[in-house]
Amino acid sequence: MRTGTAKVKPTKKAVRESISMGMLAIPGIALLILFNYVPMFGIVIAFKDFKPLKGIWGSAWCGLDNFEFFFTSADAVRTIRNTMCYNIAWLFIGTIASVGLALMFYSVKNRRALKTYNTIILMPKFLSTVILAFLAEIFLNYRFGYINQILNNCGLNPVDWYMKAGAWPFILTIVKVWATVGVGSMIYYACLMSLDEGLLEAAKLDGANKVQQIWHVMIPHLIPVIIIQNILNIGHLFNGDFGLFYQVPQNIGALYPTTDIINTYTFRALQEGNLARSAAVGLAQSAAGFVTVLVTNRIVKKVSPENSLF
Repeated sequence: MRTGTAKVKPTKKAVRESISMGMLAIPGIALLILFNYVPMFGIVIAFKDFKPLKGIWGSAWCGLDNFEFFFTSADAVRTIRNTMCYNIAWLFIGTIASVGLALMFYSVKNRRALKTYNTIILMPKFLSTVILAFLAEIFLNYRFGYINQILNNCGLNPVDWYMKAGAWPFILTIVKVWATVGVGSMIYYACLMSLDEGLLEAAKLDGANKVQQIWHVMIPHLIPVIIIQNILNIGHLFNGDFGLFYQVPQNIGALYPTTDIINTYTFRALQEGNLARSAAVGLAQSAAGFVTVLVTNRIVKKVSPENSLF
């Protein structure tokens, strides 16, 4: 006698629905192929002494010279260090802030108040980095900035923040977290909405206080989503937010020690006409991110297979 579950043949209705959903995905897939995969032949520029008048195929091959130029330059250490350090710091700070905000939202029972808070916290995400730069200018300007006005009222000397490189790791972190924490908190809040309330009730009956409920019930429920989010974010470890690092510090050279990242370096190379060198840096950046995702997912798969991305 044959045992096991018999395979269920999909109905015509299910097949039609699957086809309909697949057709809805066609425009997105087409755009992905058109803008992400078709231009990929352009990576050959990274291995050529590119001359615009000769074109991509007419320019001479130079091997790894463009890569060597960047990695042996004085800018390589600074840009790679800044890019990695900022992203690692924001990975931890952003996760903690997003999870904490999601837990606070979960404790809000008034639906109208919850919608109001969600709207307020999401608004910064929809502001362009140009607007963020103007908002930063309002606070940091030497003459009329709010911070310097407060310092003047306290009898202290104003600070020229746009010439003080050491302050910008803190300034950029505040701007970044303020602008992105809302989206992250919504992801974790949506995950908390699937939490079985019976687990919290059981924890209360066992004498768990609010902190213990969060630590032993809510946080474990969020762990899979936190891991997936961080694996995806680690893929951007070598890729900085160009708009944030270019617009908010206003591309001031005195701030480069703490605000110059790989993306802004590549942009300046493009402005100077060094297309091949900027392509080489971008290719190395993408390859490093790809390898980082694979390694991170492999580690997670070894430790906790059910929480790995693939």
